[in-house]
Amino acid sequence: MQTSTFNPYIFTMDMNINRNHKDSVFSALFSDPEILRELYSAIEGVDIPPDAIININTLSEALFMRRINDVSFTIDNKIVVLIEHQSIINENIPLRILMYIARVYEKIIEKKNIYHRKLLKIPTPCFIVLYNGKEEFPDHQELRLSTAFKDTANENQSTPLELIVQVYNINQGRNPEMMKRSENLNGYSIFMMKIKDYNKYLSLDESVKSAVKYCIEHDVLKDFLEKIGAEVINMLFYDFSVEEIAEIRGDERYEEGQEQGQEQASLRIARNLFSEGSTPEFIQKITGLDPKIIKSL
Repeated sequence: MQTSTFNPYIFTMDMNINRNHKDSVFSALFSDPEILRELYSAIEGVDIPPDAIININTLSEALFMRRINDVSFTIDNKIVVLIEHQSIINENIPLRILMYIARVYEKIIEKKNIYHRKLLKIPTPCFIVLYNGKEEFPDHQELRLSTAFKDTANENQSTPLELIVQVYNINQGRNPEMMKRSENLNGYSIFMMKIKDYNKYLSLDESVKSAVKYCIEHDVLKDFLEKIGAEVINMLFYDFSVEEIAEIRGDERYEEGQEQGQEQASLRIARNLFSEGSTPEFIQKITGLDPKIIKSL
């Protein structure tokens, strides 16, 4: 097996970053208003003026200190945008986003105002999924909430509720015009591609380290990766590992926010890391499991 040439200094930077919530690499990267301005402009093919106010309102769960949705924000309080990242296309995403958007509106609108007689104007919603998984997928596809409805006998009857999600493939070579317009989105795509390439012959943690080293040397997300340092490995499990492991195991019983579900997810991650050749010390750092439990595995 080929070994990676890893420069340790990369992973000694910002080891004690104090974050209010557990982030994925995607959520952490796209948590800056200026980067979101660039991202939305690239996806929609428009120019958001520099004086347009970007307010981030991503939902979080206080009990478990984690993000509920990936990114949500308003633009001049006229548009509310929800962007999700997926490495596996989940056909339930319109239903999930329906639940998210209701909570986002609750967050940005004073509840008492909905009882006023005068029409309350609310920001227009925009729902986006960015996909970079292994399965073949077109550059663009729409997912609709109405496809989940049970009673669709009368096709001519308009549905009383619809929600449309725009899904874009952000793997390298897909949607090239969009990638040209967003340096950060293209950088994220390159970073994830390099992890997959290295993971063909290296363990997952070594693949991440090698991908970080490559990107920093080639000025791809350099400032961001140097800033988050070693935390990038922990974050990546929120990007794709938990989702992919659950898919592989065929286990859909995991419920976000439940302690038992989180422990089971950690055990699945630990087993996967063992199969990748990771050390018990590294697995304990990533999963937070008791060393005795890791030893028993």
